[in-house]
Amino acid sequence: MKKLILIIVALSFLVSLSLAGNYVGAKKCRICHKGEKKGNIYEIWMKSRHHNAYETLKKAGEEKNPKCIGCHTTGYNKGGFKLGDPNSKKFEGIGCEVCHGAGSDYKKNKIMKVQKDAIKKGLLMPTEKTCIQCHNKKSPNYKKFDFKSFYKKIEHFIPKKKK
Repeated sequence: MKKLILIIVALSFLVSLSLAGNYVGAKKCRICHKGEKKGNIYEIWMKSRHHNAYETLKKAGEEKNPKCIGCHTTGYNKGGFKLGDPNSKKFEGIGCEVCHGAGSDYKKNKIMKVQKDAIKKGLLMPTEKTCIQCHNKKSPNYKKFDFKSFYKKIEHFIPKKKK
């Protein structure tokens, strides 16, 4: 009976991982979210402190500190950034998927065309709660976090088509 329960728990865990999607990296998002017609979303991110968050850790000599890596990389030990993995370069910094969820299941254009469909497939619409997972008093460099003013610095959206 104990073995059966253990097997059920293990299978439930594996199913939950597969339902969460896989991280794909910001360059995959760039394909559809770059340029003026798309609101310069990728360009806004490239100029942001989020993009360079891992570099900030390196400059501080903390790039191997597990207490810091989770908030300075994308998908740390969840299928994204993994310390010592050469394939993790694309997950350095706070990429799109930190705020919008692992993109493998919603990245296709036909899914992204209808926001409701993308949300069903795992696209997250970030809120203040999303941000305070990292912007909180546990951070060694914490500064008062005002969601509205900080959000304006990274706000991005696809412009509505003119009729």
